[in-house]
Amino acid sequence: MTLKNITIVKIGGNVVDDPEALRRFAAGFAQMPGRRILVHGGGKEATRMSQALGLTTTMIDGRRVTDASTLDIVTMVYSGLVNKRIVALLQSLDCNAAGLCGADAGLVKATRRPPRDGVDFGFVGDLDPNGVDILTLSWLLESGITPVFSAIMSDGKGQLLNCNADSVASCLAKACARVAETHLVYCFEMPGVMRDIDDPKSVISSITPESYARLRAEGVVSKGMIPKIDGSIAAVEAGVRTVTIKHASDLLKPSGTIITL
Repeated sequence: MTLKNITIVKIGGNVVDDPEALRRFAAGFAQMPGRRILVHGGGKEATRMSQALGLTTTMIDGRRVTDASTLDIVTMVYSGLVNKRIVALLQSLDCNAAGLCGADAGLVKATRRPPRDGVDFGFVGDLDPNGVDILTLSWLLESGITPVFSAIMSDGKGQLLNCNADSVASCLAKACARVAETHLVYCFEMPGVMRDIDDPKSVISSITPESYARLRAEGVVSKGMIPKIDGSIAAVEAGVRTVTIKHASDLLKPSGTIITL
């Protein structure tokens, strides 16, 4: 393999749900140099579709409980509507994107999450870098194809599973780090990790495992940002060169919060 560097970019649902924000992001993503992979969510669209069909959406700690009917919805929305919308947009920008889920070519295998503490999340999957077919993924990248992954994976035995998009991006980055210098970028509607959530100028430029411990103790990093940074630190500890958390419209700018060792 001749890959030198790979960048995995994950975009959040708030970007996916905003056509103008998505267009701005896509324009930047299409201009990125080097090999790249895009991972996207789409939870709000799935919730709207569920409501339109009269289905109840159940969330526990921000995670979607996925019964059989919900699995049908998220598969159609994530791997169909949202994925192909993004792929078509990137193709219009001369980025040779291909929409994929984990089941395609057996690229990413997941395992169904067992019930924990009395909570059964249903058809929800957990990921391991060993479940990534890095040879086939590398071949796609070397062929000039930009994979665009939804968060729908497979257990390799015929069962689709709903996975967390942040976790998919982290898992792919850890696997890619075994064959090339790899960078992971989380893009969302905020400029990075901030000391003051109401002050966009208070972005923390760099976080290490040591400084993260202090930031948590001080309460600067809390709530939903904790699992994102936990996952980011696990990624750099697994060999990913850097993880950056930044605003989706600043993809090509040296901005945001960089997590390194």
